[in-house]
Amino acid sequence: MYSVDIYNRVRRACLKDGMSAREAARYFNKDRKTIAKMLCHELPPGYRRSKAPIRPALDGYVGVIDEILRTDKALIKKQRHTAKRIFERLRDEHGYMGSLTTVTYYVREQKRRTKEVFVPLAHRPGHAQVDFGETLGVIGGVECKIHFFVMSLPHSDAVFVKGYPAETTEAFCDGHVSAFAFFDGIPQSILYDNTKIAVARILGDKTRVRTRRFTELQSHYLFDDKFGRPARGNDKGNVEGMVGYTRPAARQWFAFKP
Repeated sequence: MYSVDIYNRVRRACLKDGMSAREAARYFNKDRKTIAKMLCHELPPGYRRSKAPIRPALDGYVGVIDEILRTDKALIKKQRHTAKRIFERLRDEHGYMGSLTTVTYYVREQKRRTKEVFVPLAHRPGHAQVDFGETLGVIGGVECKIHFFVMSLPHSDAVFVKGYPAETTEAFCDGHVSAFAFFDGIPQSILYDNTKIAVARILGDKTRVRTRRFTELQSHYLFDDKFGRPARGNDKGNVEGMVGYTRPAARQWFAFKP
């Protein structure tokens, strides 16, 4: 493997000083393919497998292991299989003759690859998030469910809340109009979940087909839309948090007397 220094010298000669790859091959006495690799990588890339390793003793059982790990995701952490327990099940139930070490390594790699990683979000000014929440209110002495529209501005943590008798298209549109008036402006973009009020359907390539009414709202106010991943509330965690934060207060706000 070539040193970082030779990578630096070759890349500087070609990318900064204008030397051609052919000239660099002659000057540094390297194969042209080696020069091409150095120009593609700023550091030595190291050894890379061209295909997955062959595990004769384990390959016939990886489907069983993957199914156990998939099922474990629905269990609390204390009830999930350890690598040793998976090894024992493979040995006792499926006749596995390999070693515990091989199973442990495979389980560790699978858990590492499927582990979800969350990156702290930095919110730029001028962008909003929208969601609906539910609470109980009292109208005319009768307790009933109230649906409240929430628009938050994550950069400043400003929030607008308005209650409705149902989560309808009319409430959705009116909530936007009222929020824009409250904030005295229109956000550059708004992040939503995949509510059917805005998204008619999601295609196989994850493209969203907008509803006609939402398209009209967007065309009038000219804001960009963004949509979170299905079942991933953390994608719009700010407004999710605001829904929870405002729910107790909303119950008091929506206590109307005749």
